[in-house]
Amino acid sequence: MNKYLEQLVELSEYDKNIDSFIPKIESIEKNLNAKKEEIEATNKDIEKVLEEIADLKSQISNTNAHIAEFSSKIKDTGKKSSSVKTEREVKALNLEENLAKEQLNAANEDIARLEKVASVKEDIKKELNTKLEEFKNALEEINKSTQKERDEIEVQRNEICEKKNALLKEMDQKILTFYEKIRKWAGNTAVVPVRKQACYGCFMSINDKTYLSVIRSDDIITCPHCGRILYKETEAE
Repeated sequence: MNKYLEQLVELSEYDKNIDSFIPKIESIEKNLNAKKEEIEATNKDIEKVLEEIADLKSQISNTNAHIAEFSSKIKDTGKKSSSVKTEREVKALNLEENLAKEQLNAANEDIARLEKVASVKEDIKKELNTKLEEFKNALEEINKSTQKERDEIEVQRNEICEKKNALLKEMDQKILTFYEKIRKWAGNTAVVPVRKQACYGCFMSINDKTYLSVIRSDDIITCPHCGRILYKETEAE
């Protein structure tokens, strides 16, 4: 196998190894992100409940103001009753008083209902805060348990990147450009072995002439079907 082809095979292996760390990292980050999403969702739920509690308190405050207003009307009608002279005035005053009492009763019922709902919302807020603390503690534990694994992956990746960078400095730029051009569409199958006289990128059989050239490894040979760079595996491989 000529020097340039050896370098391409080696570079391809480095790229495969580097890319293989991506799913490993994603697997670690998946649990972290899932817990972060739970925390974010819980925070939003807490914000919503707080807004609802604030709205209920505002409604209670407004209703209390109405109660004070209706109570004042009832007192006023009581004072007026001593000064009325005609039956028509008495009826009108009684009607006003009864209406104020109905409104007062309705307002008191509203207060009871609103306070009950507010109490339920407060309980929900407490439950959400408890859940939030549990999620935060779980996130911290996941961080601790996966930190070592993340560090090991980072060390391995850095070692391979250093070897790759050293190889890139030795390589011919034209060959490197050729490789990168194929890798843009072929990814980590830019350089593939030939097995049973077939390209292991597109799995199409290659003709005898191309196969013989691949075995000789004197030049960089590409698959006549897909254009990937071909090489013949050694016995060890």
